[in-house]
Amino acid sequence: MRCSRLILGLLLLLAASSAIVSGATVAHATIVERVVAVIGERPLLWTELLHRAVATRVQIRMQTHDANVISVQEQEMYKELLDRMIDDRLEEQQAEKAHIAVSPQEIDRGIANVAAQAQQQQGQPVTAAAVLEEVARRGLTEQDFRDEIRRQILEGKLIELRVRPRVRVTDQDAHTAYQHWLSELQSQRLIDVRLLVKRVLPGSTPQQTQAVLTLAQTLAHQAQSGQDFCDLVLQYSDDPSTRSTCGTRGPQPYRDLFPAIQELVETVKPGAVSDATPVRIGTDDVVVIAMPMAQARVPPYDEVKAEMNQRAVLEGLERGRKQWLGELRHNVYIDVRL
Repeated sequence: MRCSRLILGLLLLLAASSAIVSGATVAHATIVERVVAVIGERPLLWTELLHRAVATRVQIRMQTHDANVISVQEQEMYKELLDRMIDDRLEEQQAEKAHIAVSPQEIDRGIANVAAQAQQQQGQPVTAAAVLEEVARRGLTEQDFRDEIRRQILEGKLIELRVRPRVRVTDQDAHTAYQHWLSELQSQRLIDVRLLVKRVLPGSTPQQTQAVLTLAQTLAHQAQSGQDFCDLVLQYSDDPSTRSTCGTRGPQPYRDLFPAIQELVETVKPGAVSDATPVRIGTDDVVVIAMPMAQARVPPYDEVKAEMNQRAVLEGLERGRKQWLGELRHNVYIDVRL
C-alpha cells in the first residue's frame, strides 16, 4: 500500500508533458470561515478543505474556462475531497491510539520512492528535486506534498496493522483479478509499440544533438533495410527499462501514449519502422524510432500469474480498507455540513 493513489497519480503527472500552472490565474476573494464537518468532537473547517483542494482547482481551471462547468466540477471535487479528509481524520485518531507516527526520514524515503518509480517508468534519471519541481508546477507547496506523503504512509501502516490480517488471497482470487484486467483491456484501444530511444543529454551543444540524430537516422535505415529491430534496441537504446524486451512496455491504452508516439502509431504501418523522429517527452528531448505491432498481444494468465496475485492482494486490501473505514464511521459521530 506504500504505492498509494497519490504516488500513482504523481507518476502519471511526471510522465506527462509539464506545462500547466504557469499561465493559471486564481481569483482572490474573502474567505468566510465555517465548519464543513464534525468528526467526533473535532470540527473540519472550510479553509482546511480549500487548502487541500488548491492543486485540483488549478487543474480544473486549466481544463476549461466555462464558469458553469468549473462550478459543477469543483462542487463534486469538494464532496469527494471532504469524504477523503473525513477518512484521514479517522485514521489519524486510530494512529494516535496505536501510537503510530511517521518520521521525517520516512517522508524523505517516500519522496525518493516517487522519484525511483518515475525513473523506472520513464527509463531516465528522475531526482527527488525534480519531483518537488513538478509538484510545485501542479500547485502544491513542498510542505503540502510532504503532508500528503505522510498521510499515505500513515494509512499504509494502519492497513498493515488493521486490514492485512483480514485479507486471504487464493488462486481463484488471482484468476478473478486476471478476468477483471482482461475486461479493462478490452474496453480500451490497446497498442503495443516497440521503441528505440536515443536521449539528447541536457546541455548538449547543437553538434552533439546532431550527432545523436545522425546515429538514430542510421539505425532507422538499418532497421528499415531488414536488420533485426530487437538487436538494435538491445545494443543502442537509451531506455534501460525496455532494452531487454525489444523496446516494448507491453500492451498499453492508446490514450496513455505520449502525443508524439500516438502520431507515429497513426502514420507508420504495423510491422514497419519509422524514421528517426525528434520528440519531447516530459522535460526530455529524445529521438525515437517506432515499430508499431500489428496487434497488441495479451499475455495468458500463466505469464502474469505473479502480477495477478499481487493485483488480487491490492484489490483485497482496498475492499478491506473500505470495510474497516466503514466500521470506524459507524462508531464515531460524523456530521457533514458542506
